[in-house]
Formats: sequence, structure tokens, C-alpha cells
Amino acid sequence: MRIAVPDLISNSYFPAIAAVELGFFRAEGLDVEKVELMFPIPKAMEALRNGELDFIAGSAHATLMAFPDWQGAKLLMALAQRMYWLLVLRSDLRLKRGDLSALKGLRIGAAPGVDFGLKRLLAEAGIDVQKEGFEFGPVPGAAGAAVSFGLTAAKALEERTIDGFWANAMGAEIAVRRGVGTVVLDVRRGDGPPAAWYFTFPALVTTERRVEQEPESAAAAIRAVLNAQKALREDPSRATEVGKRVFPPTEADLIADLIKRDIPYYDPTISEEVVTKMNRFAQDAGLLSGPVPYDQVVAVQFRDLWKE
Repeated sequence: MRIAVPDLISNSYFPAIAAVELGFFRAEGLDVEKVELMFPIPKAMEALRNGELDFIAGSAHATLMAFPDWQGAKLLMALAQRMYWLLVLRSDLRLKRGDLSALKGLRIGAAPGVDFGLKRLLAEAGIDVQKEGFEFGPVPGAAGAAVSFGLTAAKALEERTIDGFWANAMGAEIAVRRGVGTVVLDVRRGDGPPAAWYFTFPALVTTERRVEQEPESAAAAIRAVLNAQKALREDPSRATEVGKRVFPPTEADLIADLIKRDIPYYDPTISEEVVTKMNRFAQDAGLLSGPVPYDQVVAVQFRDLWKE
């Protein structure tokens, strides 16, 4: 059985990584030896659609990149709540937290699929990214199984090959600690337009076929990740144990601090309100043709597991 993430060396999908590394998938009878890295997220979703993967821990909205109008896929649970990326800009620009007025002409690094969130956030803030001359593209050198995005992005900032990046808290933390980056937006914690909270969230995703034909495996995967969330809430230091197995030394030393900050958002619930607002964002971003019902997005038969 195969589970993948689009970004491994980060906090973004950590409950799924911990569920594997701490043995919770195995305890549920699922043969998952490791979490695989499959970048970028559109490629991972295509692999899920093609039967190459069984589960993905990734951005909920990105499911639409391989499953038009939510046909053929289901969200099983939230790994955490709210859009979880941060905007980090070169520290020498000396921008204040929440200040988007000076972004004209800057080169912003963002992964494919992830960039949708920032572009729509700026639109919500009344900024026309095309008119203002924003440049969006990948962080140079940030792809690859052995690549640390955080270290690579911090290096790119330092070398001024980019002016900023839109990414996870691991990348932000490394850039800030090295003195080369400043956090301008942390959407999850209230920066930017409030509507941006609901653009996406990290989710456990599978196919509709699995939900219908092998529901016991879908339920087992949910329980495994729920147990990982619970273990991390009770003892965030267990994140270090996982990090030392999976991450390079720098990130392994940082991960427990990041998980402590994320714990207030470790709620598996996917509410109808969140789905409605996420789908509105997806329509605005050109990913969804129109409104769809909640039960077309979420595997509602497993909702009771979220409360356990």
C-alpha cells in the first residue's frame, strides 16, 4: 500500500508521516512502510487517479487538478485546519508583517498548485498580480527526493535568485533563523484577508473507488492518522523521533517546535462551511466548474470516526 506527500521535509503533512513512522498504519493492519515524496502536487494527484497510489496527504483543493469537479476522489479527513502556507520575503526589503503594498515586481517562488492560494489571496486583497508585475515560479533547485525545500529556499533568498517564497513553515523558519527572510504573511494565524483561511487545508485523500470497494482500508487510514494527531498533541517531542528518521539534521531539530505551534489546528473535521468556501475559491481559481454538494467532496460515511 502506498501513501505519498508532495512535500516531505516539512510540517505540512506531518500527521500522515508520523502515522507511518510511529506504527499507527501498521497497527491498523495496513502495510505501509514509508511515506513517499511525489512532487509537485498535480503529479501526485494524477498518480492517485491512475491507481499508482492508495492515499495522498496533500492540499485539499489540489485534488481537483486530477479529479475534475471532485469526480472520482474523496477527502477522508483534515490533517489540520486552514490554509497553511506563509509568505517569506528577503529580510533586507524590511517589509512589515501583513504589508502587501511593496510586492510589485518581486519574484516569488511557489510550487505548482500551491501558487493558486497566494494569487487568490492577493486578488482578495485588491491586488492585480498581472497589472502589478508579480513573477511566480518554482524555487530554483527545490525539486527532488533528497532536496530540503527550506534550506534551498533560504539559499535562493540569500543569493537573490528569488525575492521571496510562498511555502510551509519549515522553509519560513529556516529562512528567518538564518536572517535572510522575514515572514510577511502567516495566513493560518490571521494575516491577510480572512477569506484566505478557507482556500484549502491539508487533507488525507483517496479515490471514490476505494471508499466504495474497500471501505475498511479507508477507515483504517483515518484511524491511523487520528492516532498520530493524538500522540503529537499529547507529546509534541515525538515529532523529533519521527524527524530523525525522515529529515536531514537541521529540519529534524526544528520539527518539534513547528508541531507545537500547529497543534491547535490538529482537528480532523471537514465542515460543510469549509467545503463551501474552499469550492468558491476553486471556482475563482478556475479549478471547479460550479458548486458541488458536500457529500461529493467528503467521504461522509466516516465522519463519526473524527469524533473518536
